[in-house]
Amino acid sequence: MRNGKKILFLLAVFLIGVSITGSAQLEEAKKAIAESNARYFKSFVKNDSTIFINSYADDACILAPNAPAFCGRDAIAKFFRAGYNDYGLRNGQFITTNVYGDGKEYVTEEGIWQSINAKGELFDEGKFLVLWKKTSKGWKMYRDSFSGNHAIN
Repeated sequence: MRNGKKILFLLAVFLIGVSITGSAQLEEAKKAIAESNARYFKSFVKNDSTIFINSYADDACILAPNAPAFCGRDAIAKFFRAGYNDYGLRNGQFITTNVYGDGKEYVTEEGIWQSINAKGELFDEGKFLVLWKKTSKGWKMYRDSFSGNHAIN
């Protein structure tokens, strides 16, 4: 009977340890996402595609509405240029509403976004899901899917 209690006690300690580790990994991912999101729109403020591209994993894809997937660093750079030159994107913000997952290899971020033009005006807003991947360079966007709440004029 004593051995049974010992085993149950050790099992409980192990499960608590696993739970704390998982929670810490998820908190680490959430912190990295918040830091990346804070830098993301600075790329448009500074017209610096490097900041934008470095937010994404090397094998990432941007899944924009009504367009083919933009996969890889060159395509992601092209997407940045289109946002800056064709749409006049100059700033914006992400508001994360939830992060799902255990924080080990992948997590999914859900939220809303707003885009600001050169006049400082809101010109588009919508919702997003981003699959984040833990890489040797830290947490990076792996799949970025979004859609606007209304048509762009």
